[in-house]
Amino acid sequence: MLNGAWFRGLGLVIVLTFWGPLLWVLAAGPCAAETPEGREIAQRIFDRDVGRDSSVEATMTLISAGGQEKERRFQGIFKTDGPRRRALIRFLSPADIQGTGFLVLEKEAGETEQFLYLPALKRARRIVASQKSMSFVNSDFTYEDMERRPVDDSQHRLVGEESVNGIPCWILESTPLDKSPSQYGMVRTWAAKDCFVPLRTHYFDKKGRHIKTYEVRKLEQIQGIRTETEVLMHNLHDDHKTVIKSLSVAYNTGLSDEAFTVRALESD
Repeated sequence: MLNGAWFRGLGLVIVLTFWGPLLWVLAAGPCAAETPEGREIAQRIFDRDVGRDSSVEATMTLISAGGQEKERRFQGIFKTDGPRRRALIRFLSPADIQGTGFLVLEKEAGETEQFLYLPALKRARRIVASQKSMSFVNSDFTYEDMERRPVDDSQHRLVGEESVNGIPCWILESTPLDKSPSQYGMVRTWAAKDCFVPLRTHYFDKKGRHIKTYEVRKLEQIQGIRTETEVLMHNLHDDHKTVIKSLSVAYNTGLSDEAFTVRALESD
């Protein structure tokens, strides 16, 4: 996501989880003729086709335990360059978040750089490793959820099969290795067998407690690409929810590399 959210294989297009999790955009992949190994499932989730680039306009709704809602609107652009992906998100409304921007740049060897732009400061600041477990703009996604984790940063096990909303899924358990900086102790993913789209993800902390749930509420075919157009992240600790709904999605629009730079991020 968006495990990402969109970039973690939680998929948001950001989200929006690349957001993937940040909405992560998900695409159909090859069908598996035989039962795959856990690492193969994780790799297919990571490598799924999301087009050469894409643009999205969406809403992000924050829902409190008491049912109070606060809606935001944002635009996101995404680009794939070989194995690396880039994303830039800009919030359009309301006034208290308007102009805030977020840039994700995948680098060599699995490294990902993230930058947050705040209009009041007139400059972008880099999100460092110690901040990855923090909430992304007060949503139920963390900065870690807004990026894809390298497949070999975790050990992956196929632990079963189950249908989600009538769609047959592989159940994958991914446990971060000791070298991984992940905030999570384990991530359990229900990935559609026919296209390796994560339809549900459970996040567990280091003590084995189930702390968050990510769900795809609506999956559509857009320009031949399977796309989540409504997703939910539910924080079980405080019963807070974040819902992201796509208003428009367009693929392969010819976005330039210059659109994904810190300079572009700071040009609000």
